[in-house]
Amino acid sequence: MAGLEEDVDRWMPGSKVQQGVEIVIEQDHRPVAVLKPSASTRPGRKLSECIAMAKAYEAKFGYAPIPDEDFAKDVQAGIDSRRDSFEPPAWD
Repeated sequence: MAGLEEDVDRWMPGSKVQQGVEIVIEQDHRPVAVLKPSASTRPGRKLSECIAMAKAYEAKFGYAPIPDEDFAKDVQAGIDSRRDSFEPPAWD
């Protein structure tokens, strides 16, 4: 995942996804993934920011942050709340 944003910008100048364009990724002429703008109105946080926060926490307190017992459930709830059903476009 490292460098993904830079790769996307290189592949799609001006980051068309940020402009609202939906990109369909195909393999053997079949859609396998869709890149589209997030429907979330919340800004979110990049994984790199989360890692930096965890490292800062560890440096400050001397131990790494430990997820609580409900962490996995919270992550799954977040994934489920943003999951869209994939409806491939009809091809002519």
